[in-house]
Amino acid sequence: MSVTLRGYVFLDSLQPQLAAFTGTTCRGFLPLAGQASLWIETAPGMIINRVTDVALKASQVAPAVQVVERAFGLLEVHNDDKGQVESAGDAIVEALGITAADSKKPRVVSDQVIRSVEAYQAQIINRNRKGMMLIPGQSLFILETEPAAWIVAAANEAEKAADVNLINLRPFGAFGRLWMAGTEEQIDYARAAAIEAIEALAQ
Repeated sequence: MSVTLRGYVFLDSLQPQLAAFTGTTCRGFLPLAGQASLWIETAPGMIINRVTDVALKASQVAPAVQVVERAFGLLEVHNDDKGQVESAGDAIVEALGITAADSKKPRVVSDQVIRSVEAYQAQIINRNRKGMMLIPGQSLFILETEPAAWIVAAANEAEKAADVNLINLRPFGAFGRLWMAGTEEQIDYARAAAIEAIEALAQ
């Protein structure tokens, strides 16, 4: 079976909101802030079952996220010990007969900032969010990446760089999507950090 590694996203330290969001939305074992984390995205989706098996047998990582779609699959694993997470990643790419460098490079598909969000739009977004509440008057940053898994790198770097709230995150499917809110100044910092992270990974 031909396998495409769509994403190989290693985070050496999960930021608090990203860790909490993942714990809120996942069905696996909850990650904690500061842990190392690896996100693997594959095509086709079904191969992610094999990827999970390899990672768990090769290391002491715990899986938080496993999404199996027809086209794409996503796995997240984490551990306090960065070496364990790196061992899981090494075992995965070896089993697939590829290297981490073979993963598809990310690109920003779209980004936008909505200044001083209106109350009705905030309510619409809040009805579908899994993270923090969007407060009317805040600025909203929305980012879209391809492949999807790379959006977690953007979210992690944006959270490091700015005092913003993680509203929602979708790291699987055809495109990854991120919603963050905060003051106009802080959202500009978050946007710059997120886009810079994706552009650096694309090189």
